[in-house]
Amino acid sequence: MTPGPLSGLLVADFGRVLAAPYATMLLADLGADVIKVEHPVTGDDTRAWGPPHAQGEATYYLSVNRNKRSLGLDLRDEQDLRRATELVRRADVLFENFRPGTMDKYGLGQHRARELNPGLVYCSITGFGAQAGAALPGYDLLIQAVGGLMSVTGPAPGQPVKTGVALVDVLTGLHAAIGVLAALRHRETTGDGQHVQVDLLSCLLSSMVNQTGGYTLAGQVPGILGNRHPSIAPYEVFPAQDRPLVIAVGNDRQFAALCQGLDAPHLIDDPRFATNTDRVAHVDELAAELGELLATRTAAEWFDRLTPLGVPCGPVNDLAQAFDLAETLGLGPRATVTGPDGAPLQLVANPIGLSGTPPRYERRPPRLGEHTEDLTAWLDS
Repeated sequence: MTPGPLSGLLVADFGRVLAAPYATMLLADLGADVIKVEHPVTGDDTRAWGPPHAQGEATYYLSVNRNKRSLGLDLRDEQDLRRATELVRRADVLFENFRPGTMDKYGLGQHRARELNPGLVYCSITGFGAQAGAALPGYDLLIQAVGGLMSVTGPAPGQPVKTGVALVDVLTGLHAAIGVLAALRHRETTGDGQHVQVDLLSCLLSSMVNQTGGYTLAGQVPGILGNRHPSIAPYEVFPAQDRPLVIAVGNDRQFAALCQGLDAPHLIDDPRFATNTDRVAHVDELAAELGELLATRTAAEWFDRLTPLGVPCGPVNDLAQAFDLAETLGLGPRATVTGPDGAPLQLVANPIGLSGTPPRYERRPPRLGEHTEDLTAWLDS
């Protein structure tokens, strides 16, 4: 098998829960040797975050820790701390997402670590940065609330809700991985490592793109629109005959095609709906007209009828249906890894496609301390 593009890269992963483990899993899928450092008794918090479970382990933990080796170290123990320090000395990259100052207590903060290893790329992930927000707890739900995401998410004004997954952690993990790769590219030309810092609040504000851009550029503070879009119509969920259906019309041509597919060509010439700006201004009237028409057929019937016309639409799927769709489209959404006992474990595939060095799935998520004996012997040598 062709070595991964990050083959030969040693990553010391002191991260836990989601943002850092997600970032390091992406690097591991691409060939990096990721050593997951965790407490030898309790391990990563997510090991206890179940149900659901698979093969006796929490699926939360399993979902973000494949292709890694587990090294059980208690940093309060002198011998284990010496081994952790030696790992830092040998590593190319270090990830940590403790509260600011925690790694400094063990002599492993970024300044000391880069004294030991000048080429080290040291990535710190925090909730609110390392300055005035250092003491604030970085929980995804909290960030969604204070960072404004919940203020634009929910069924109606005054009813904020969180997203159905810890989205801010995932987005922060992606930003962290990009930052580390950029720092590694810099090291190739200079030999110097550097400190990569990402925080959940800043990553959320950046990732809210048009909503935050509307505020910084035009002073507009958006609110909750339910499933509607602030700038496009029709772009929302409608009740079909059997289940909800999304219509995502982005331009006048698509709107005309939608009207033809609904056998309602008169809507094309209706001055309330002539342009996107008009449709946004009269979104309630438009939704009423379309809702009455869409309720006459099933979501699948509308999908089959409207899609060939170039109208972006689709039913609201559950995860089983979403995986079925991805498989039908040939996207290969599943990845199978096999443990030492030969039992297969089915995970979600890495979405990055590389023609020459695709992601690999060589190791199941490690059991707590599974590789400690081999790794401590290596570090002690």
